Amino acid sequence: MHTVGDLLPSTAAPDTGSPRARLRELLAAPEPLIAPGGYDALSARLIEQAGFDAVYMTGFGSTAGLLGRPDVGLLTGTEMVDNARRMVAAVNRPVIADADTGYGNAVNVLRTVAAYEQAGVAGIHLEDQVMPKKCGHLSGKAVIPTEEMVGKIRAAVAARRDPDFVLIARTDAAAVHGLDEAIARARRYADAGADALFVEAPISEADIARVATELRGVAPLVFNWAEGGRTPPLTLARIRELGFAMVLYPIGTLLAATAGMRALLARLRSDGTPAAALPGLPSFTEFTDLVGLPEITELEQRFAGA
Repeated sequence: MHTVGDLLPSTAAPDTGSPRARLRELLAAPEPLIAPGGYDALSARLIEQAGFDAVYMTGFGSTAGLLGRPDVGLLTGTEMVDNARRMVAAVNRPVIADADTGYGNAVNVLRTVAAYEQAGVAGIHLEDQVMPKKCGHLSGKAVIPTEEMVGKIRAAVAARRDPDFVLIARTDAAAVHGLDEAIARARRYADAGADALFVEAPISEADIARVATELRGVAPLVFNWAEGGRTPPLTLARIRELGFAMVLYPIGTLLAATAGMRALLARLRSDGTPAAALPGLPSFTEFTDLVGLPEITELEQRFAGA
């Protein structure tokens, strides 16, 4: 099967739908779109191979994967876009990317949107935090004035070249100024042209229900099911009932990878070899298959000299 990550274009009939158009279709569907978080090209491929319809590039996971550090605004826009580009190239699924604050003011947002579009992502979310930002589920956040963020959303709308490119406006105001302020900001961001709304880190099911009720019909809503974060872990049935259009599971893959590596390293440390851990791991052949070695072998044979 051809994917964007293949090294040659497909000879089959071209797919007339772009990943961006597909993302818009998924956001409009009656079932919420489930978007697991990936932090590199390998995790993106695994999400695709597991059968999910979209990949979310998590800023938390990208920071951990690239720097081994917490999500406190340490990565630059260039580093985030480069990571997004590699993930897009690895899969044939829409990739939704964390674009943090847009890495500056409204003029910086113009360049940020252009860079993410050129990287091939299907959509981004921009947040109203003060730079340097922090993970939405950490304490000590601060937000910029509403009017400043409205200007950044307007700049993002003006900057995109593909009208299908999805702009998600995220507000972190609930933790700073309360839920009323966050909902009011979300409405302003929708009026400024945001395609979807993301109220970060409500701390109770009642708060989540208020967001869903008061913003219903304003724009599609994003729910961040942050593993271990401040937001209660609702069931998918409840999320569907509340009418959220997309659910992000941002760091489960990162936590699972961390647990797996810890277990292997502990066994290696205690035994001197990883032999006892190998039965629970993919075989060497299975792993090389999932990263596309058969394709490489076929291409080597195809283009080998006579």
